[in-house]
Amino acid sequence: MELTSQNSPLTDEQARQLNELLKGLEDHQVDWLSGYLAGWRAAQTGQPAAGAAAAPAPGASAEAPSLTILYGSQTGNAEGVAEMLGEQASARGINVKIVDMADYKPRQLKSETFVAVLASTHGEGDPPDNALDFHEFLHGRKAPGLKGVNYGVLALGDTTYEHFCQTGKDFDTRFEELGATRLTERVDCDVDYDDPAEAWIESILGAIEEKAGATAQTAGAAPGAGVATAKARYDRRNPFPAPVLENLVLNGRGSNKETRHLEFSLEESGLHYQPGDAVGVYPQNNPKLVAAIIEKLGLDPDESVSLGETETTLSEALQHYREITVLTLPLMEQWAAYSGDDELQKMVDNHSTLTEWMRGRDLLDLIETWPVEALGADTLTGMLRKLPPRLYSIASSQAQVEDEVHVTVAAVRYETHGREREGVASTWLSDRIEDDATVPVYIDPNKNFKLPDDDDAPIIMVGPGTGVAPFRAFMQEREERGAKGRNWLFFGEQQFRADFLYQAEWLNWRRQGLLDHITVAFSRDQEQKVYVQHRIREQSTEIWSWLQDGAYLYVCGDADAMAPDVNEALIDVIAEEGGKSREEATEYLRELAREKRYQRDVY
Repeated sequence: MELTSQNSPLTDEQARQLNELLKGLEDHQVDWLSGYLAGWRAAQTGQPAAGAAAAPAPGASAEAPSLTILYGSQTGNAEGVAEMLGEQASARGINVKIVDMADYKPRQLKSETFVAVLASTHGEGDPPDNALDFHEFLHGRKAPGLKGVNYGVLALGDTTYEHFCQTGKDFDTRFEELGATRLTERVDCDVDYDDPAEAWIESILGAIEEKAGATAQTAGAAPGAGVATAKARYDRRNPFPAPVLENLVLNGRGSNKETRHLEFSLEESGLHYQPGDAVGVYPQNNPKLVAAIIEKLGLDPDESVSLGETETTLSEALQHYREITVLTLPLMEQWAAYSGDDELQKMVDNHSTLTEWMRGRDLLDLIETWPVEALGADTLTGMLRKLPPRLYSIASSQAQVEDEVHVTVAAVRYETHGREREGVASTWLSDRIEDDATVPVYIDPNKNFKLPDDDDAPIIMVGPGTGVAPFRAFMQEREERGAKGRNWLFFGEQQFRADFLYQAEWLNWRRQGLLDHITVAFSRDQEQKVYVQHRIREQSTEIWSWLQDGAYLYVCGDADAMAPDVNEALIDVIAEEGGKSREEATEYLRELAREKRYQRDVY
């Protein structure tokens, strides 16, 4: 909003001059100017300016250090830790600015003094969508020298992947190459990141205080610093026991799949969510697999084990607290040391070979392939990582369902390496929870997958299979808002008669006129398989027209095949209809992502 004499105490000429000045300033210059003006005001009156932090008079040096926190996050974990770091830094008198990497101007990096980089790794070593441009710039020829910049990196990843925490490693190495000084050693976090993240936060804040010569007592904290932000009582570390209200199979007779619609009660939890967020579910391992592992090792299921502050039995530990269906690199390294097997050690030394062997195998496979004698119960549980929560895209709008949250879950069952396998959470929810059970849940916000603020903006939603879940939430939300923007759904599954998830609801929204288009692709209903990417190409002219009208693009679902195929189809549409080269079309799509008009929730 531009200043005028009508909306400010300035004259027209003063407002014009200030507007011209502000247009040419970058973020860090605005921050400096606001501090300067507050200090100038304090020098004139002897009192801090109203609503402003105490600031130095002109020419004086600031006592409080300033920390810029940059986060690159696909699902919101890195953003959550960034906010935690920001809160603790502010409480210690450090001036904080938290910035999404997608919104940060990389050229101002050289002007920073203290920088914290928090980055997750997406897929096989790729940066998350909102970190792509920053990562590319920093590794390009235009990256500035960073001498005088002090930094620290927290990397988030998953040890089941070969390129564990690769994005964080890239940033750590590149900052050093560009001349920056490392404040504290990089920490690489697995899916259970809470404790190492907290330790890293303490380490980097201590290093900043030491480097800046500032303490909480002398740093001149901003107003309100140190006051805890009000948060929900229940969160990732303290999930809410949500009663199960509904557990229904969505597929019809003859389907090859089992997809369930579950509804949980959030009554009295204080939990709130927005369409696009996910719900975290803490599952339980199959007791049959637990029993097989314990029997194969010759251990007592009732033997007491210590899991930090928790004392429980071995059987309970493996069922409720430890990961046993997925193998990790640290586990394989420890197992090789215990087994003394030369073949396994050679495999561990070659991560590519090891990762390939691990794929589709579990702890029982490892025990059967490379037996270890006299392995104690505490040693076993100490080698295993915590059983992590599973995230599911929320399939409801709280504006419509109030104290409920809905999810869409596909039961995962398959055979590999001579054994029947199953998804931990999906089959627990499908097969083993009772009608009156409670499920430990929390809300996992996702600010990178949100409806446009403009209710008149058109949206195009691509959600095959369970990827349709958040779009059910989108439609419920737009219905409640009375949004006038056009809506177009692309949905794909195997069979029209058996797998059209939420068919009655989509058709009802279509009859109401809320859903303008629904384009479907049922791959098994004809000899040649047809997927959503094929339908996108068929609808290229109208898709391009919607994009020209300011449409937002959303893609949800499988990250390995569907999302790249849809991305390619969109590039083809833009190139063909927009008369662009492939490079220009790719950049056009990247620009949509920068504008938050191309958002993906892929897994």
